[in-house]
Amino acid sequence: MFKGKTALVTGSTSGIGLGIAHALAAEGANLVINGFGSPAVIQQVELDLQARGVRTLYHAADMSQPAAIEQMLNAASSVFGGIDILVNNAGIQHVAPIELFPVDRWDAIIAINLSSAFHTTRLALPAMKRKNWGRIINIASVHGLVASADKSAYVAAKHGVIGLTKAVALETAQSNVTCNAICPGWVLTPLVQQQVDARAEREKTDLQTAKTALLAEKQPSLQFVTPEQLGALAVFLCTPAADQVRGAAWNVDGGWYAQ
Repeated sequence: MFKGKTALVTGSTSGIGLGIAHALAAEGANLVINGFGSPAVIQQVELDLQARGVRTLYHAADMSQPAAIEQMLNAASSVFGGIDILVNNAGIQHVAPIELFPVDRWDAIIAINLSSAFHTTRLALPAMKRKNWGRIINIASVHGLVASADKSAYVAAKHGVIGLTKAVALETAQSNVTCNAICPGWVLTPLVQQQVDARAEREKTDLQTAKTALLAEKQPSLQFVTPEQLGALAVFLCTPAADQVRGAAWNVDGGWYAQ
């Protein structure tokens, strides 16, 4: 479906980003991947994607640094001739009451979770407009729609991502470039697994009990969203069926936002 197109997925060496990268590769898109990991892990990620018959490029851009982001987009242009599908997924988290929130953590979360999406978009959009086709998919969060205590920076950044999504959607409304946001609830990524492990240790329970307790607080389905489900939605947003899906904040959250 996407043969000949190139997708950049930030934060794609694990978790949600990796799931989306595989979904796009399965439809024939070449992949620019980005994220943390040992050389062996990165190599395996590339080999697994290449096994789907696509080409890959890994770039270790620090998503808090505009100059590094520009270098990554330039590398993608040199190798693939530009980006057709942009998935802004990179993100970090820190939990603390606002009066105790470290200023450097606030700055880092805003830079990586919000500002990086601005920089990738501003750099990728001119080529998309020239081709008169492009897809920008911002991985926000249900925390872009509702708040939770002790997550001020993350909530602020994800609300900002949804605002950015709407603005870009309006600016591209009369073109064949679309911009939308996906808002996952709890996904069992390595970051969330750390929270489960910490909860099990703190409450002296087994991991399954800790998982259920975590879900029960927010996610009525009591089931985690999977990276594969998010990848399938990302693929849909790149198809002609989604040509008029513009500026959406599509929650995939087991009923979290419905409460």
